[in-house]
Amino acid sequence: MQLISSDFKKGLVKLKVTDKDDLWYLSHLIDQGDTIRGKTTRKIKIGDSENAKSVKKTLTISIKTEKIELTETSLHINGKVTEEIEDVPKGSYQSITLEEASEFSLEKPQWLSYQKQKLREACEKKYDYLLCLFDREEVLFALTKKFGYEILTTLKGEVQKKAKAVEIKKDFQEEIIKTLESYNERYKPSAIILASPAFYKEDLYKKIPQSELKKKIVLATCSDISERSLDEVMRRPELAETLKHSRARQEQILVEELLKEINKNDKAAYGWKEVEEAANSGSVQKLLLTDDFIHKKRITGEFAEVDQAMKTVDSVKGEIHIISAESDAGKKLNGLGGIAAILRYKKS
Repeated sequence: MQLISSDFKKGLVKLKVTDKDDLWYLSHLIDQGDTIRGKTTRKIKIGDSENAKSVKKTLTISIKTEKIELTETSLHINGKVTEEIEDVPKGSYQSITLEEASEFSLEKPQWLSYQKQKLREACEKKYDYLLCLFDREEVLFALTKKFGYEILTTLKGEVQKKAKAVEIKKDFQEEIIKTLESYNERYKPSAIILASPAFYKEDLYKKIPQSELKKKIVLATCSDISERSLDEVMRRPELAETLKHSRARQEQILVEELLKEINKNDKAAYGWKEVEEAANSGSVQKLLLTDDFIHKKRITGEFAEVDQAMKTVDSVKGEIHIISAESDAGKKLNGLGGIAAILRYKKS
């Protein structure tokens, strides 16, 4: 995301969407009551009632947000028009759709500190990591996103089994190296994580001819070749320095910290009612909630209570972390009701 201009005293920022991941951030930055100004299309009637024609017209318009809907490629914002403009009466309903390359203005009555942090996070340099998990028979390639992973491909090689002889038509490791080179050229990842059980990773690393490619590679260990193991690899201690900018790793560490506190029956609360009580008492140090929890509360019309709890936590300098339900950390958090908190002190 590109921050074109900002005036937080007036509550106003101008932004440009630079990739699809930005839409996820915006779906949590834009609240009911915020004002969005951007381009949209609207059907306009031209002519009298008998000969009237409807034509689509592109307009720059301001709306006060009422509903937000996130899809894979766009963010739809619906609300009432805030000013009278030609052919569009004030107070009528209109939607603005944000997608890649959209420019728009967002005005809030007040920017909370966690919202400013989310905005900074969305505008920071994007760190994508290419993960290659493999053994002697199978390989999985994945790319980290600002939330979750994109599975690029899986390959299986023909290898000789102990019980019977099989003609090996291709060198499987050579196929992995060719695919690594192709994905490195296409996605230009910040680093490449080469993970395997046993010694396979060291063996393959020696065969890579490109010195520039080898400079990007960090070796790690995984137990098997599966999507589940992606999260295992992201938690590996040998990757701490390489993945210091990884959102997925940070979320995993947060949820692990939470689970430790729950297991100790110490400084933790989970489930909406327990967390709401902790927030109101000012004891929340870190508030964790999934995007799925927020989405469900918006659908049921109960988000105002959650929003108030977030404002209360923010007012006492607590941290707020919105976690993707698609990630391993998000799935664990959803298992606790979608919302939990690490507390400043032990529960009484």
